[in-house]
Amino acid sequence: MLQRVQTIYLFLAFAATGILPFFIPLWTMADAKAYLFMHNQVYVVLFGLSTTLSILSIISYNKRQNQFVMGRLNIILNLILLGLFVYRSLNLSGETPAVSEKGIGMFLPVVAIVLLVLANKAIKKDEDLVKSVDRLR
Repeated sequence: MLQRVQTIYLFLAFAATGILPFFIPLWTMADAKAYLFMHNQVYVVLFGLSTTLSILSIISYNKRQNQFVMGRLNIILNLILLGLFVYRSLNLSGETPAVSEKGIGMFLPVVAIVLLVLANKAIKKDEDLVKSVDRLR
């Protein structure tokens, strides 16, 4: 059952939190150095947990209810990560010596949240379909 649409959404969420942060900087420092997520341990832990939840959710395709709960937890985790990014960007303006330009990497949690919401929607649709078929028996 790995060919379901929610697996594609979960894999794309895995890519947004597990692969892309290595290549897309969160912001650029004033000396033109890219600030990747690896420079802050909190970001590493949150991105790692989000990636792990996505993988676990893909693997547990037989247990749709657990998959749905893991998707919800992953959404909450990405909201926390997004909140940390917004807090950091609001505390440091664009013209301070520490940060000169915000990067596109700060929007990776938003992409992951949208993909996880779509995956949860598809999981719910599958669960409703299974319940309706069980009702007919």
